[in-house]
Amino acid sequence: MKKLFAEFFGTFWLVFGGCGSAIFAAAVPEFGIGFLGVALAFGLTVLTMAYAVGHISGAHFNPAVTLGLWAGGMFPAKDLMGYIIAQVVGGIAAASVLYLIVSGKSDFVDIGSFAANGYDDLSPGGYSMGSVLITEFVLTMFFLLIILGSTYPKAPAGFAGIAIGLALTLIHLISIPISNTSVNPARSTSQALFAGGEFTSQLWLFWVAPIAGALVAGFIHKVLFSKD
Repeated sequence: MKKLFAEFFGTFWLVFGGCGSAIFAAAVPEFGIGFLGVALAFGLTVLTMAYAVGHISGAHFNPAVTLGLWAGGMFPAKDLMGYIIAQVVGGIAAASVLYLIVSGKSDFVDIGSFAANGYDDLSPGGYSMGSVLITEFVLTMFFLLIILGSTYPKAPAGFAGIAIGLALTLIHLISIPISNTSVNPARSTSQALFAGGEFTSQLWLFWVAPIAGALVAGFIHKVLFSKD
């Protein structure tokens, strides 16, 4: 249960910090943090929680990461479902708190896109479904290769959280204009449920592409890089 609570709180912090920065601080006149700040915020959420609870649960905070680690032979199959449920619930809980905050604004009308992910008309840059699918697949694959490599027993100890946090920052720098950046089905689900409409109907891609990329990375790591 400690592991599941760690995954819940870690995913909560990722969604609250990353999506919260996009909702509240990205476009504020005069001192908004912009998409560069949002990218950094997502990286910082993972970096901070990796050191806070990584020793408890491994700091996945992402169903694609959990499945990628399983494919790479670094996570037991029996724990898959519990981790994924804890991550999705943590993300939804964070989105609920974000909704309570944003709906309390004096000029509140609706939540808009709520930092949800999308393609075609819902893509920030108008990118097609194919472009978004390729982006999410490739970026998640490399994210998992970085995670698997930096957490490998023979890797330098104590630096994995830094490498993973910076990798997530870089991923967002690349893909916020393309898809609002998912690489995390739990993060995508939490925001789509509140944004509703077409965001919900497009949610399938932000499960399929990241998980496919993560599984491919796990098998690549097992075959090419792992000596065990």
